[in-house]
Amino acid sequence: MSAGALLVALALLAAPPTVRVGSKKFTESVLLGDVATGLLAASGVAAVHRSALGGTRILWSALQRGDVDLYPEYTGTAWRELLGLPGPVDEAALRRALAARGVELTRSLGFEDSYAIAVRRDRAAALGLRSVSDLARHPELRLAFTNEFLDRGDGWPALRDRYALPQRAVRGLDHDVAYRALAAGQIDATDAYTTDPELEQRDLVLLADDRHAFPRYEAVYLYRADLEARAPAAVAALRRLEGRLPLELMRRLDGRVQLEGVPSEAVAASFLREALGAAWAPPRDGLTRRVARRTGEHLTLVGVSLAAAVVVAVPLGVAAARRRRLGRLVLGAVGLVQTIPSLALLVFMIPLLGIGARPAVAALFLYGLLPIVRNTHAGLVGIPPELRESAEALGLPRRARLGRVELPLALPAILAGVKTSAVIAVGTATLGALIGAGGYGQPILTGLRLDSVPLILEGAVPAALLALAVEAGFGLVERLVVSPGLRRPG
Repeated sequence: MSAGALLVALALLAAPPTVRVGSKKFTESVLLGDVATGLLAASGVAAVHRSALGGTRILWSALQRGDVDLYPEYTGTAWRELLGLPGPVDEAALRRALAARGVELTRSLGFEDSYAIAVRRDRAAALGLRSVSDLARHPELRLAFTNEFLDRGDGWPALRDRYALPQRAVRGLDHDVAYRALAAGQIDATDAYTTDPELEQRDLVLLADDRHAFPRYEAVYLYRADLEARAPAAVAALRRLEGRLPLELMRRLDGRVQLEGVPSEAVAASFLREALGAAWAPPRDGLTRRVARRTGEHLTLVGVSLAAAVVVAVPLGVAAARRRRLGRLVLGAVGLVQTIPSLALLVFMIPLLGIGARPAVAALFLYGLLPIVRNTHAGLVGIPPELRESAEALGLPRRARLGRVELPLALPAILAGVKTSAVIAVGTATLGALIGAGGYGQPILTGLRLDSVPLILEGAVPAALLALAVEAGFGLVERLVVSPGLRRPG
């Protein structure tokens, strides 16, 4: 090894580790993730924020796997949902239970953000709704909760059982969509966060939890126990935030992001400067640079998964066409994969591959198999028998017949399958943002969270244009590689 290479290797080994901060896909969690990232950077710790990674279970799994080093959480969620412990939160017991799993937590950041049931003020007044118990007197009420709340151990099941609520046709909605539906009168009640600034803006009231179904939800940071050994300055920085975010301040910060449209990073930087004297200048990208970066991420997801699907699916299609029994098995298997909901498939991949691009590529690869396998099979099976007989009469070996006669004849159908797979991948890849894969889904999810049409369009328009470009590109490829007599009309 040369002296220069040795110096580079030593510099890389001596470089401080990058701390990976995670956050869930709601405003307060993203903001707290930015606060932690900014404070770490201001303290000389290299940090990256993998924001809006989905729900509680995704972040917890990512923390345990080491895909993230820390993320903001709430004690009641850790106690009931992550650890499955009954009764009120016992902080000492919580620390012991988390430590047994290699996780530590800070003390409270200074505020509690609890679950509550929100209704419109006029509806509450008309029906005399003051507490959750009052819901039992109105089975006709239309309830809709966030999808995570519907399944959480401390969510709807606990609420329904504690209060013996009669409502059964309960729908699942995204948190921000549920607020808009509630304000529009399309539903009567939904779950809310007590720090949410939209409660006042939309004139919503919170029903008292008179039977104490919900535990205390003090805001904390969970972090890996090995972080202190790897980056002691990071843990020291996190502890500077303990008690520094009282409830009213947190509501005000949430409101600046949620209601005023100020970027979360800018709000976090302002808080750090004013409250802790920590200087952090978050990176700023213009629209062109953001779209270019997202395009690169999206093309990587689509390109890698599509290439892998072609390499695997075409041979599978050939095998399926040559062996009828195997063909039924192969087509059935790839068809079964296609029936799995895309979001569920992404989540299934996390325990195997972690978060980020890898599980997204794996899911897109699986979704891309069916169109290519099916079209390859159909193209080969549909070759007229007389053409096969002619190739056999010429004395061509089986492999030569496949390469020189059958595949060229089936090429239009194969290309149609690849094109279908590519278009599916362009659309489905937007969901990869939920697990940190980036791409056009990132601004779409942020726009939905902040009710920002420009942000939604920032991801939706390029995704649509890319799909159109894929269509046009495959049309050009077909003209270049397929004989004129075999091209599909139009």
